[in-house]
Amino acid sequence: MTAIDPGVTCIIENGILRITIDRPSTMNAVRAESLEVIADALGRHSGDPGVRTVVLSGAGRAFCTGADLSAVDISDVPSAESIEVANRTISAIRTFPRPVIGAVRGPAAGVGVSLALACDLIVAAESSYFLLAFSRVGLMPDGGSTALVAASVGRARAMAMALLAERLSAQEALRSGLIAQVYPDDDFASHVDALARRLASGPPTAFRKTKDAINDATLGQLDAAFERELTGQLELFAGSDFAEGLDAFMNKRPARFVP
Repeated sequence: MTAIDPGVTCIIENGILRITIDRPSTMNAVRAESLEVIADALGRHSGDPGVRTVVLSGAGRAFCTGADLSAVDISDVPSAESIEVANRTISAIRTFPRPVIGAVRGPAAGVGVSLALACDLIVAAESSYFLLAFSRVGLMPDGGSTALVAASVGRARAMAMALLAERLSAQEALRSGLIAQVYPDDDFASHVDALARRLASGPPTAFRKTKDAINDATLGQLDAAFERELTGQLELFAGSDFAEGLDAFMNKRPARFVP
């Protein structure tokens, strides 16, 4: 049996752990194996004093366009595994004891939004956008995004993003409080590097306590969101809306949902 390439690279340089989703041919759509590598890398280095900060990014033209639906067997109901491993990865980012930068270039969609928003400092290139596209295939947001988005932008904007499945540009994301900063595309990498070096030279204990305090104050519903999303998504996986949405996606046609 041929091993599945998870499409994630992890390197450490100058105290910075760089985790890159590296599946550019799929616009960095992820499989469970991809998420497991990210979670395992964070767990492995959580006690490593040589890692002072983390940069999570995507290779090529995208940050992460969500779950790889091409890997879904349309003849079978998806299991809870992909949701559970996504939740574990989001938790690993949220609880990592040093600052994590989410460096978003291009689209962040589906669980890609959750991966970005779980980070402590989310920065984006000007051409980037954020998209909760779940309703397009008859699903609900997962990966903790029902809590992560609402904690950043409030109920009204979170509801609009989830129900309407419309793109939120980098500048709109900045104005709404979803992200911390927007940089020009041409200078994006250098700005991210400068930010990572600044954090890597900072006080690690103070950063850890600050990160924990702010996350505890704003993301107290994250674990409950994981449970609600898992229950709801498993029900939707077995329903007719998802069957129609997935078929429409695979065949590049508009979905026709019925009451």
